[in-house]
Amino acid sequence: MKAWSVTRLCDPADALELCEVEVPQPGPRQVLVRVLASAANFPDVLLCRGEYQIRPELPFTPGSELCGEIVTVGSEVTRLAVGQRVLGLCALPHGGFAEYALMDELTTYEAPTSLDHAQAAALFIGYQTGWFGLHRRARIQPGETLLVHAAAGGVGSAAIQLGKSAGARVIGVVGGPEKAEYAKRLGADVVVDRRAEDFVEVVKRETEGRGADVVYDPVGGDVYERSTKCIAFEGRILVVGFAGGVIQRVALNHALVKNYSILGLHWGLYNSKDPASVAACQAELARLAELGEVAPFVSERFALPDVAAALQRLADGETVGRLVFQP
Repeated sequence: MKAWSVTRLCDPADALELCEVEVPQPGPRQVLVRVLASAANFPDVLLCRGEYQIRPELPFTPGSELCGEIVTVGSEVTRLAVGQRVLGLCALPHGGFAEYALMDELTTYEAPTSLDHAQAAALFIGYQTGWFGLHRRARIQPGETLLVHAAAGGVGSAAIQLGKSAGARVIGVVGGPEKAEYAKRLGADVVVDRRAEDFVEVVKRETEGRGADVVYDPVGGDVYERSTKCIAFEGRILVVGFAGGVIQRVALNHALVKNYSILGLHWGLYNSKDPASVAACQAELARLAELGEVAPFVSERFALPDVAAALQRLADGETVGRLVFQP
């Protein structure tokens, strides 16, 4: 089969090679799937660079989440069957940017019928992260104000839809007019182009000086620092990631004086610490998808030969919406 392999650790354009490899065989609790679609995520860029928490041995195939058709099940698999259309996490080193991939039974779920292959492929990581962040960690309430950074990205766009579904008023921060239009399409009540406006001033204006109740921050660095200037009394800042490349230093005295909480979110840990909650979350996401309250906006579908170029554009911050490989 054809698969993209990371042969050295650097940016995707140079790290990836399209190779002919053997079709992988599933372990006892795994399934082999024919890839129907695989969504590009920023962790795939970090995997190529060797900067992610997980560092598979070279060579490996990236592609963190997918929608696929099961063609073989492992000897101990009990709840999945051949022919089923499923979504979920890929089992590295056999990721989704290939014709076939492996998935662990624990993190594989039936795909909602309301979503096409590309949408289903993008319903897992970003939406699971958003749901756990907003509901389990921040305990968001109807009527609260949610500030979402990188609102046109994978996790940010999911947070907008999930925030609206929870009854929050959503302010999305993006970089550029094209991304601003995308955030509006997702349902953000207010969109801030950070290149043209100061989001701190906009948040204060839109909340009559009270500030945002919840800040969803996958960027870090200066974005986090400035978010502390517009957080509400007893607000919650969700630290989701550091896509900006800088891990900020936290002034705990400021959190004390202003009575706000700083909440870390490493969604992947729930798969080992509380897998039942991940399954329950996915069931809720499927329900919301069937109701039409959430649906990934796929801005670009690309073929297998274009994977490296698409991941490089994601790395360079040149993309809007979800990019999905679809054979």
